[in-house]
Amino acid sequence: MSTLFSHFFEKINQISPLEADFTEVLDSIALKPKTLYFYGKMPQNVVKTAKNGQTGFPERKKTVAIVGSRHNTKYGEAVAYKIAYELTRRGVIIVSGLAHGIDSIGHRACLDAGGTTIAVLGTPIDQIYPKAHLGLAAEIIEKGGAVMSEYPPLSPDYADAPLAPTEYYDEAGHRTRDARAAFLYRNRLISGLADAVVVVEAAEKSGTLSTAAHALSQGKDVYAVPGNITSPYSQGCNALIRQGATPVTCVNDILRDLFPDEFVRRHKVYKAQNLLGDNEIETKILSALATGLTSGEDIMKSLRLPPELFNEFITLLEVKGRVRPLGMNNWSLC
Repeated sequence: MSTLFSHFFEKINQISPLEADFTEVLDSIALKPKTLYFYGKMPQNVVKTAKNGQTGFPERKKTVAIVGSRHNTKYGEAVAYKIAYELTRRGVIIVSGLAHGIDSIGHRACLDAGGTTIAVLGTPIDQIYPKAHLGLAAEIIEKGGAVMSEYPPLSPDYADAPLAPTEYYDEAGHRTRDARAAFLYRNRLISGLADAVVVVEAAEKSGTLSTAAHALSQGKDVYAVPGNITSPYSQGCNALIRQGATPVTCVNDILRDLFPDEFVRRHKVYKAQNLLGDNEIETKILSALATGLTSGEDIMKSLRLPPELFNEFITLLEVKGRVRPLGMNNWSLC
């Protein structure tokens, strides 16, 4: 451990998942951890006050996992940073695995936005990995987040700690673990802590895809960022979308699912004020989309527009950034 950051890693906290508001969700996942070790502090539930002054029940803060390739492209870096930053500004906690690439970009964006982020290790808690991210781990702790693991410290004091998944005693009786498998098992904790998982970039056989698989088995929403079909680092994401993951084209694709009531409330006035097109036909199309129509055929039928006019003006609206295609001649407002 570097002496420069050692004071951030002096105290190792040890809890069961049910002992903290933030981690109790892990009690319901497959292969639930028996013990968690962490530096820093876990986020606490918050009590919201209604407009009438009444206080509600404590609520767990919305949490999103940002995961992806260790060998990201510039595109992946820009998208991961933007999504994590904007989610954080909305009050969302970001969880990831501290790895090179997309993981660390998600953590960094959250910290830059003034938020709380949680890093889940696949190594013993006192073996921060990768070592190049020791400073990032220290900053996560310093700014109110946590670095956690289900693997105890490599210390004789923890020799009797319960074995975690992939741990075993070798022939000499020494506690050891399957390092590669440990990172894959770690991914179930990342998805387990999150309300939704966003895969930004992933190769066809990326280990990141195991996080998405765990999320699906846990009943969590999975989002994937569509990418260039010629890029090997987008093959995994594009495959997830083919299999039913929600494509992410902007952060609102995630926010409208995380905060459905509030999203509708905040955007009702905004959309009402932004349904004026540059001409009568554009305004009619925008208004039709605002009512919930998405199919081009339904809009043409409702407005009695011939296909050539609809195609002309929907294309103009797309170029202007007023609408976006959903595929199969389906559309939505931006």
